[in-house]
Amino acid sequence: MNHAKSVRYFSLFAAFLLLSASAFGATHKKKHRASSSNKRTVSTRTVKGKRVARGRARRGHVIVTHNSALPRLWQPSPAWKEPTFADSTANDYIDGEDLTVRRAAVEALGPFNGTVVVVDPNTGRILTMVNQRLALRSGFQPCSTIKIVAAFAGLNEGIVTANQNVRLYGRTQMSLTYALAHSNNYYFARIGEQLGFQRITHYAQLLGLGELAGFDIPGEQPGSLPASVPGGGLGMMTSFGQGIALTPLELASIMTSIANGGTMYYLQYPRSREEVERFVPRVKRQLDVAKWIPDVKAGMIGAVEFGTARRANYNPSEPIMGKTGTCTDERSPTHLGWFGSYNEIGSRKLVVVVLLTGGRPINGPVASGVAGQVYQNLSKLNYFQSDRPLALVSSGICCEHPAPQSVEPSTASN
Repeated sequence: MNHAKSVRYFSLFAAFLLLSASAFGATHKKKHRASSSNKRTVSTRTVKGKRVARGRARRGHVIVTHNSALPRLWQPSPAWKEPTFADSTANDYIDGEDLTVRRAAVEALGPFNGTVVVVDPNTGRILTMVNQRLALRSGFQPCSTIKIVAAFAGLNEGIVTANQNVRLYGRTQMSLTYALAHSNNYYFARIGEQLGFQRITHYAQLLGLGELAGFDIPGEQPGSLPASVPGGGLGMMTSFGQGIALTPLELASIMTSIANGGTMYYLQYPRSREEVERFVPRVKRQLDVAKWIPDVKAGMIGAVEFGTARRANYNPSEPIMGKTGTCTDERSPTHLGWFGSYNEIGSRKLVVVVLLTGGRPINGPVASGVAGQVYQNLSKLNYFQSDRPLALVSSGICCEHPAPQSVEPSTASN
């Protein structure tokens, strides 16, 4: 009798466990569906009134893929007013642009809120300017792109040499090439402290900061230089560009001068096919920097090959030289990702400058990836082949080339 009761109680207990497991499984499955639904919701976003997957945005008839490894669940910080994603082509005027270059730039930029400026460094012609509202405004903090200016200044003043290892702290030593490639702040802060404010300003002005980079470009505003040492000191000025406002066109002008060996052209932006046909290069000034370009160029190549701009590197036989920049512009406020660059494929060269604005996902390495995609898109179209017709340029001569402006060491005191 006792045995029969035991069997009955055991059977009831087993049935209870089976029912409990089934109920738990159903509840867990329901929660899993809800969780998956939530994930699908946050991984989509609205573009022009349509819900599309984050990473794909429809622009005109072209679907642009967003290839960056950004966190799906990232939410913008209320501290930053500039959006990370936007339609960056809205209201652009493109009648005088090289449409092949523009298409490559728009596809590379994707849904990022930013600007891409592409220039022919042999003429100063702007081939495309994506997001003209951002490209033409009065500028942002240059972040680490200012290190290019500091490098030329340090070389010309004899503060550093290309192959010299500079002692930074403890036993840490570094060369100019490595410091540019890895964007080392200590190295360039040291240059700034040795240069002093007047000499920093002298070289910044020589390279076009604080002035209009373009010739008669409607809506262009210049960047600015501080009237005195910024609050963070000289080291912050030459390592992060504190106190300076740099425009994408000013950075494009610097890259153009490096790419062509020292000629600073007025950047020109034709507004129609007729203006393209009548285009004549205009020289702003000649910079006597040819002797220093190989030293700076080595660091810019290093940035792409093994440094902060590795995302730009798509083909070792089609080298890209560049400098990244990442910081928060307190005036906007927005997080910034800069990349100034040029390539060399035979006799063909292009300057590509990218500025991205937004929150934490935005930085210089991401901007370098956008620029690298521009070059790669054009390479796939054989844009750099020597037998491809060059952009139409008038054979007329606009003016006498001015005498080179000396970059002799400044006599200004520290």
